[in-house]
Amino acid sequence: MTYQQKDPKPSLLKNISASFSLKPYRDVLFVSEGIEWVTSREIRGLVSVTNKLGIPSRHSGPLRIGLPRQSIFMPSAYFLKHPCPYFIAKNRIAFPFYHGYLPSTSPLITACHKNLKKYHNRITRIQASHSYMRDLILESGIDPKKVFLIPIAIDGRFFSPQTPESKKTSRQEYGIPQQAVVAGSFQKDGEGWGDGMKPKLVKGPDVFLKTIESLKASVPELFVLLSGPARGFVKKGLDKLNVPYKHVYFENYSDINQLYHCLDLYIIASRQEGGPKAVLEAMACGVPLVTTRVGQAMDLVNHQENGLMVEPEDIEGLVFWSNKVFGDSELRNKIIKKGFVTAKENTYMAHTDRWRQFFKGFVDNEL
Repeated sequence: MTYQQKDPKPSLLKNISASFSLKPYRDVLFVSEGIEWVTSREIRGLVSVTNKLGIPSRHSGPLRIGLPRQSIFMPSAYFLKHPCPYFIAKNRIAFPFYHGYLPSTSPLITACHKNLKKYHNRITRIQASHSYMRDLILESGIDPKKVFLIPIAIDGRFFSPQTPESKKTSRQEYGIPQQAVVAGSFQKDGEGWGDGMKPKLVKGPDVFLKTIESLKASVPELFVLLSGPARGFVKKGLDKLNVPYKHVYFENYSDINQLYHCLDLYIIASRQEGGPKAVLEAMACGVPLVTTRVGQAMDLVNHQENGLMVEPEDIEGLVFWSNKVFGDSELRNKIIKKGFVTAKENTYMAHTDRWRQFFKGFVDNEL
């Protein structure tokens, strides 16, 4: 079943007038980046949580300035590049800080950490999606009571366990050979929003291609299924390797469940991550996961229990454990079974109590 999610239309007049309410801080203003990507999906998930908690919410497109006497949830930490316009008198600011390891060659990441250290007293709440980022955030000197470790969750309605029948049907639908051994990669790993020919190296597209090159030697029937925008670098690399692949990108995010049902394996080859959501998505669909130790994988994956994990850039390790998945049915069945449990524990609804603590004091409702 496909679930359609529609964002409420922002009301400029309503959002501005909320600053003059006789009872401020009774709802949350969720700010959008104005693009349909991970941050907008995450806000939708949070709205389902605030609804359950009885917290009213409003929505805004991109903001260039803060609003007084309001509880404002920004879509990402990137507003910290130029934060002062958002720190308006008597407002409360919250945001997720998913990724941005230090030291960094990115001026944006460096500026965000610098300004976090400078202005942390003006910030009310931060969500860290994994323990490494939480520890980096705390190095700013911010009050630890403002920082909450809450993984990027999934909507359990969107995902269902793969079965032999669903695998056969999904492969037929997307023209993937039934006898192929299919490895998946469903992320954005190119710079910008164009064809993605310039690789975003923190996402490890070069590591992914080297892993596929080595796997091809032992798995001649290897097939790669791609999703996500800006995948040009990887597609060009697969062409050079003469590895067959298919790239499918959905406008409706919930349809990605069908792609997981095509897979024998999901590979995360990143050097840095905030999530990715694919950790839990693959687990929810019963697809064995081989990942580098990045993002929330480092907290959620127990090696050889619910997934398989190696250090970043460990191509030999990614290849070894991928082959292990293909050849060791006992290990494969174990990580699938325990992965289901991990995914169930990390849906938005399962995180309700964590978010209750996050919003307590950020909004003035009884929680």
